[in-house]
Amino acid sequence: MELLDADEKVYLLEENDFSFPSLDMMNNDLVAIGGDFHPQRLINAYQNGLFPWFIDENNYIHWYSPNKRMILYPEEFKVSKSLNKSIKNKGFVIKSNENFDEIIKNCANIKRKHEDETWISDEFIQAYSKLFDLGYVFSIECYLDDELVGGLYGLLINNIFCGESMFSKVNDASKVAFYHLCNQAKANGIKMIDCQVYNEHLASLGAKEINREEYFKILKV
Repeated sequence: MELLDADEKVYLLEENDFSFPSLDMMNNDLVAIGGDFHPQRLINAYQNGLFPWFIDENNYIHWYSPNKRMILYPEEFKVSKSLNKSIKNKGFVIKSNENFDEIIKNCANIKRKHEDETWISDEFIQAYSKLFDLGYVFSIECYLDDELVGGLYGLLINNIFCGESMFSKVNDASKVAFYHLCNQAKANGIKMIDCQVYNEHLASLGAKEINREEYFKILKV
């Protein structure tokens, strides 16, 4: 690794070196740039508290470890009255890992508020599809009348589910998928769901921010 900015502590990753900066080498949310999407590099990133967010105009991958990390403990998921009705009455059918390709494509193509374009480029799709084939990535799929209407995907690392993205084509579909993710997490001893960065939607479901040091303590246990 080469230190590009001593004040900001941003590092340039080397092509054949899959290591990442340690906690004491981090300053701001952006920790490193460069490298590639080799499966081992991606796995190492999540094991060391980082994730790739987007690729810049110079084709550098940007690797983040936020100072404030949005997380959700599965037992703290909030089920509102309206969501409870959707879970019980709308007829959603939940499946796991049966349609990952469509999940990630929908996550890439869905229009979101406050976002002009997605970070889930073809390079991201290829990289996470390879991790899915290797057994590190998992998807939760929500169907209505046999149509895929919502879902999410992420990685399972150190008993932490690192959520990457979700989508919804009908009201509450992604929330129902998230509800089932939390149930599966509780049943399988997953200690935390990493939501990465703050947004109001996740906060309404029970997610909260913790500092980076606390996140690393949980990650390394």
